[in-house]
Amino acid sequence: MRTALAIARKELSVAFTTPWAYAVFTAMAALTAFYFTDLLRAFNDVQGVARRVGWAQMSPDFNMYRNLTDGVVVELWGSVLVITLVVTPFLSMRLFAEEKRNRTFELLMTAPVRPIEIVLGKYLGGLGVISATLALTLVFPLLLSVLGHSESGPALEWSTVLLGYGALLLWGATCMAVGLFISALTESQMLAAFLTFCVLLAWMLLGQVARRAEEPLRSALSYVACDLQLQGMIKGVLDAQSLVFFASVIGFSLFLTHRAVDAQRWA
Repeated sequence: MRTALAIARKELSVAFTTPWAYAVFTAMAALTAFYFTDLLRAFNDVQGVARRVGWAQMSPDFNMYRNLTDGVVVELWGSVLVITLVVTPFLSMRLFAEEKRNRTFELLMTAPVRPIEIVLGKYLGGLGVISATLALTLVFPLLLSVLGHSESGPALEWSTVLLGYGALLLWGATCMAVGLFISALTESQMLAAFLTFCVLLAWMLLGQVARRAEEPLRSALSYVACDLQLQGMIKGVLDAQSLVFFASVIGFSLFLTHRAVDAQRWA
């Protein structure tokens, strides 16, 4: 495990000393800020109408705008899920592909390091980078907590906010595991990023397919659709099934990565 941690530290040091990671951080912050301001504008508009006509006259579809947590933060986390899908391939693409392109992968394979330690070290390094990226989004609920107000208590329900943020971390960890496996299959970073994006996008779109499918296909697709699995946590409901599901995907992705690295060691 010590070797894996050493590899993880090396990956983190490389990531935080290159401009590419900071470009991704900037993109994450900018896109999240755009959605945050748009959601805040919509929240203020609905609140203005509700003050004039009363909530009793409003459509039930607008009930989520009764508080900042459901009307802004929960909706923001839903948007960040999609943004994470876009930015993670650009963070995971270099983990193995760069080693192969720079011809340092062969040196890594001849070092007294087991393949599983390499895989875990690379994954932990990538996990640190995606966690730092997602941490940037916490500034928006913090702003609401400081500047917002509620007639019935705190501006935000922090249990819901933090559980939704936990869902983002779980999704980011899963995306990184999938990206790590694909990066282990090619020496082209852009190809790794493109394939990772395509796989993650197709996976997320399964939820839309499931809503239109007939039983029993609907139930099967709903179980494997990532957005439907995360829906409960985003809204503040902890579901052990979702935790087991994503832990299984991460474990299976790391297993496949290990097999791919081990096979190349003896190629």
